[in-house]
Amino acid sequence: MPELSHRRRMLVLAICCMSLLIVSLDVTALNVALPAMQRGLDASTAGLQWTIDAYTLVLASLLMLAGSTGDRIGRKRVFMAGLIVFTIGSALCSAAPNLEALIAFRMVQAVGGSMLNPVAMSIITNTFTDPRERARAIGVWGAVVGISMAAGPLVGGALVDSVGWRAIFWVNLPVGLAALLLTLRYVPESRAPKARRPDPVGQVLVIALFGSLTYAIIEAPASGFSYVLPFAVVAVVALAGLLWYEPRRDEPLIDLRFFRSAPFSGATVIAISAFAGLGGFLFLSTLYLQNVRGLDALHAGLWMLPMAVPMFLCAPLAGRLVGSRGPRLPLVIAGVMMTASGVLFAAFDAETSDRTLFLGYVLFGIGFGLVNAPITNTAVSGMPRAQAGVAAAVASTSRQLGQTLGVAVIGAVLASGVGASSYKETFVSAAVPGWWILAGCGLAVLLLGAVTTGPWARRSAERTAERLESVEVREAAGVSA
Repeated sequence: MPELSHRRRMLVLAICCMSLLIVSLDVTALNVALPAMQRGLDASTAGLQWTIDAYTLVLASLLMLAGSTGDRIGRKRVFMAGLIVFTIGSALCSAAPNLEALIAFRMVQAVGGSMLNPVAMSIITNTFTDPRERARAIGVWGAVVGISMAAGPLVGGALVDSVGWRAIFWVNLPVGLAALLLTLRYVPESRAPKARRPDPVGQVLVIALFGSLTYAIIEAPASGFSYVLPFAVVAVVALAGLLWYEPRRDEPLIDLRFFRSAPFSGATVIAISAFAGLGGFLFLSTLYLQNVRGLDALHAGLWMLPMAVPMFLCAPLAGRLVGSRGPRLPLVIAGVMMTASGVLFAAFDAETSDRTLFLGYVLFGIGFGLVNAPITNTAVSGMPRAQAGVAAAVASTSRQLGQTLGVAVIGAVLASGVGASSYKETFVSAAVPGWWILAGCGLAVLLLGAVTTGPWARRSAERTAERLESVEVREAAGVSA
């Protein structure tokens, strides 16, 4: 890639952030629109789960494939394809005539979304070669996520109340088109010197694992265990297939050797736990505020500000803490806050009082705001530089998988508790097991954050890095590993 001027680099960063903004806004704004969608499309709780999980599931399944494809055929080319597909998917979602079509079009959106964030991060990494500039650019990237978390519920609520839920998807059209034209004009093409080869078998096994597991969880309350048992079996078989097949490939989709590093394994499980907490928290909060309290979408969005604002403020603080003190402190604080929030709702019915509801939202916002930066840092801690991108891609996949499972599990628990009753009558008691699960997610962040960031964990990361580097040297020399 040719050396770019400072102004050109800033423009490339802004273009990449535009793609992140529409993807992140789409997710947060959609949560506020769920009750309106439920009424407009006559959707069940499971149907609402699928409008979110169809997107995050496809995204989780394709992130690593999109990243490696960009390295192989050109990052600009894949990024532009992602913008086109995401924008077309958004237009289709806005015109969906029924729930089934909306879910299908959300999957189209996700195919495009999978080509945006990981490829945009690769573009930023290759554009900002100076470590200090790169760190600042990644900080701006993280701030955009915080902005979308804060603005999403408000933008979504205002659009739902003034125009309707379909307007949420209209926002993506002008931004996506502008980002596409600017990318074509200003973003240079780049490729990896040695791109990873495709792993179609591994990709199919990942899709089978994620898809069958999510389907079994979501459909179990309505269809029963006997109906979803075959899907659970497919998930187990796909997992076994991955564990058997991937170590036998020279360039696997998922390099299982990474999991010998305690920080990497910890970061993976922490990402799943934290984002499962986020997905479940947003799902329960949205349904409670609108279907139980009777708030309109805009006022429900305003009620989420006590959660969104601390997330926005704590994200850069977490980055500074990781730089000065390491990842353990922010992870431990995050775990404490998320656990306290879950316990407040589960044991003390926090949603029944404005004061405790506000406190529960603030606690969760602080906790989740602190967790994101140390996840990426811990995932790549000690990894060889050549493997850092792959490690970060696994961490990103873990985030999406966590959000998928959070919505699936919490939604299934809520649907079982509500049954044939109305939300207003039974929501608080039906949601209690879900809040305990969210408290457990916070506890997992706390314990793993403490255990997988200490001296023992760092030594395991160093040993793993040494093994990976020695294998790379032998392969480069043409010696079988």
